Amino acid sequence: MKTIKLIAAFSVAFLAALSAQAQVAFQNLNFEQANPGSIVFGPVPVASALPYWSVYYGTLQQTEIEYQQVSTGATSVSLVSVANQVYPPLAGDYSIILTGGLLDNNPQPASISQTGEISSSIQSLFFDAQSQGFPGTLEVQVGTQSIPIVAVGVGSDFTIYGANISAWDGDTEPITFLAPSSESDNFDQWEIDDISFSTTVVSPEPSIVALTAIGGLLFGTRKWFARRC
Repeated sequence: MKTIKLIAAFSVAFLAALSAQAQVAFQNLNFEQANPGSIVFGPVPVASALPYWSVYYGTLQQTEIEYQQVSTGATSVSLVSVANQVYPPLAGDYSIILTGGLLDNNPQPASISQTGEISSSIQSLFFDAQSQGFPGTLEVQVGTQSIPIVAVGVGSDFTIYGANISAWDGDTEPITFLAPSSESDNFDQWEIDDISFSTTVVSPEPSIVALTAIGGLLFGTRKWFARRC
C-alpha cells in the first residue's frame, strides 16, 4: 500500500511539473527589456532589441530589426527610444514601430509575435497605439484569427485599444501585431506599446473602421512632442 501511495504521489508531482513547464507566460509586453547595446542607430539583433518576440516580414522570420531608424515605405520593424526626437516612445523608454511595405518591389506586412498562455481569468487585451502614416489598419491576431479591436481611451497623443480574447482562456496561443502591406498610397505604419491583459470585459466590435478613423484624426500630431515616462 505504501508503495502505491508513493507512486501516486510521484505521479501527481511529475504531472504538476509538466503542467508548469507547459504554461508559458507572455513577457516583455512593454518592450522595456530592449538592450540595443552601444549602437546609436541601425540594425540590431531581435534577441537583444525585442526579447521574447519573433519578427516577420511576410512569412519570413527576421534576425534583426532597425534601431532608431524608421522606414519611409519599405517593410520594417523598428525599435525607438527616448533619444529619438521624431518618434519618441509612447510610454517608458522604448516602443516598437511596424511598417507594412509600401509600393516597393515586394511589399510585405510587418509583424511581431509571441506565444504564451492566456490565463483562464483573462477577458481582454489592451495596448497603446498611434498611426504614423496615412490612415491605415493595424491587425491583432490570436492564433491565426484576426480579432476585433475597439478604442477604449486616449493618452497624451495616442489611443488605448482593447480586444475581447475570452474565447481563448486557458489556451496557449501566439498573439501577433501586424501592419499590412499596401499597393496604394496608404501608409500602414503603427507605433505600439504597453500591451497588457485584463479581467475587464471589452465588447467585440468592428476594428478596421475604428482604427482607420482614429488613425486619420491623430495623424501627424505627435512627432515633435516629448512623451510621458
